[in-house]
Amino acid sequence: MKEMKMPTSDSYYESLIESLKDAEHAGGFIGAILEEKDPEPALLRNAIRKVIEARIRMNALSDSAKEVHEKLDKMLTESGGSEIYSLVELLEALGFKIEITIADLELPAESQSTDFVESELCPEPANL
Repeated sequence: MKEMKMPTSDSYYESLIESLKDAEHAGGFIGAILEEKDPEPALLRNAIRKVIEARIRMNALSDSAKEVHEKLDKMLTESGGSEIYSLVELLEALGFKIEITIADLELPAESQSTDFVESELCPEPANL
């Protein structure tokens, strides 16, 4: 993947988070990273964190999503995402591809939580 520096200004970051509130855009954002031929696992972790932050700002992050994110984030930190990218590579070799689509799930109001502290998600802006 060709290295590119994206603006890291507050306005760019805020604009990105705002755009990730749209489920289709968020799915495409994560999907594009999974499709990279020369994957950078840190990008996947940062993309997921940004989508989580957008959901937090919408008050649309369930407790179960928070728990799953914590587990996945730990796995991505420890393994660098090699399992995920190996699965994507195997599926492509078999003639398939992973596609991120929007689920028709309604989150009940009582399961929504904003207990996640934003600083836990992005202690520093990532260069995406």
